[in-house]
Amino acid sequence: MTALTYASTSRTVEAAGLTLHYHEAAPADRPRAPVLILLHGGGPGASGWSNFGGNLPVLAREFRTLLVDQPCYGRSDKPELDRDYFSYSARAVAALMDELGIDRAHFVGNSLGGGTVVRLALDHPDKAGKLLLMGPGGVSVNLFAPDPTEGIKRLFEFNAAPEPTRERLRAFLSVMAHDPSVVTDALVEERWASATDPGTRLGAARMAASFANPDWAEAAMLWREAHRITQPVLLTWGREDRVNPLDGALVALKTIPDARLHVFPHCGHWAQTERADEFNRLAVDFFTH
Repeated sequence: MTALTYASTSRTVEAAGLTLHYHEAAPADRPRAPVLILLHGGGPGASGWSNFGGNLPVLAREFRTLLVDQPCYGRSDKPELDRDYFSYSARAVAALMDELGIDRAHFVGNSLGGGTVVRLALDHPDKAGKLLLMGPGGVSVNLFAPDPTEGIKRLFEFNAAPEPTRERLRAFLSVMAHDPSVVTDALVEERWASATDPGTRLGAARMAASFANPDWAEAAMLWREAHRITQPVLLTWGREDRVNPLDGALVALKTIPDARLHVFPHCGHWAQTERADEFNRLAVDFFTH
């Protein structure tokens, strides 16, 4: 396989009245390979590539793999939302699938993206195959850890500041990973350049406003609907996750009919980065067997 770069895999599509940006790669010798769609988490400067660009070369050997910038993130449009974020983004991803002629796909959802995947599976069950959820939002209920968690506090501090600072950004990123060496100066600068872009800040504000809207709060409580998920689900968690702590997995594990749980030791909220080889093996095995 030739090298997969940001530019060589970059695509856009018009769907649900939005311009959506995504990255795509697939096995050259398998034109009918199963489709795998990965949806990133939230946070300053997050995108499909920032979350999963490092995993793409491995996953694209087995699947037609799409890393989608959700609405309000990356190079996708930053619209004002007319419903809760999970429902809005799920509708956009379903429309993207229609535009690309994809009837059904497997999904990976990280944090915020996990909530979108669950909502899509609930509202469009025929479009969703197996679901791998990584410390997912919406179905994660902290039974023992306090709310807001350390990671959410750092996110609020960055977003609420009159002017963003590198120090607050580094503080947020340092909570995401268990291994401090993951948060390099290069990573901070890369995320800083994106996080301080006016379009990125607008998208973050509009996403946050959707969660603050009391009329949409119940729709985001996906744990109440988890019993309706019919797809096979693999819940994955970093044991040292300080954003969505491990105890948040228990309600989902109990209520989703076909759920199993894998815990990564010595790992925070970014299992796909901190435990990349294990994560890739786990994902390929889950989606192919």
